[in-house]
Amino acid sequence: MVESLRVLTVCRKTAVAARRVAIQIIQTTIVSAPDGLRDTLRSMTRMQLVRTLAAWRPDLTAYREVEAAYRISLKSLARRYLELHDEIADLDAMISAIVDDLAPELIARNSIGYTGAAQLLLTAGDNPERLRSEASFAALCGVSPVPASSGKTIRHRLNRGGDRAANSALHIIAIGRIRTDSATKAYVARRTSGGHSKLDAIRALKRYIAREVFHIITRRHREINQTRIAA
Repeated sequence: MVESLRVLTVCRKTAVAARRVAIQIIQTTIVSAPDGLRDTLRSMTRMQLVRTLAAWRPDLTAYREVEAAYRISLKSLARRYLELHDEIADLDAMISAIVDDLAPELIARNSIGYTGAAQLLLTAGDNPERLRSEASFAALCGVSPVPASSGKTIRHRLNRGGDRAANSALHIIAIGRIRTDSATKAYVARRTSGGHSKLDAIRALKRYIAREVFHIITRRHREINQTRIAA
């Protein structure tokens, strides 16, 4: 299932990138559109704008006229955006189902969403020979502490190596917990009041989350393997 998760995740990333490009082109096209056309679209939210443009019925035979060309282009871009939006929703449903099969306990943890969980499962699944300990998983995700002491100052810095996608997933989880979890807020407050920077606190928090994720994933791997052997 990990390989299926990979294929779907790659497809989703390309769809998200294409959707981002579509909305960017819509916005830049509106900026250069004729005044009357631009003024009618200026105050809309993103989805209001896209759905309004997609519902337009421009005269396709008048494509030589400037305003008609803008209307045709904006309608085409809006329909492309909506098609990609629906495609991403379908892929999200499939990715979520696989993540639920592979590691339901991961999703149950605070601030771990399906996108982040999928990335961490892929990082772990890609490197089974390197998952010998939670420390090796932390290094793989680029959250292992790197000594950066100087003189009498003893400190560690953020690790710039490892799988950057996994590192990003852990960072998003850490920020989510800082915002929503009282114990995490208290931990960061203790670290900063003790003279550490907020980046140091986040680094240590990401290291803790990597340990938590490693034990969930390895425990689930053992359960799946035992089920297969029993079958």
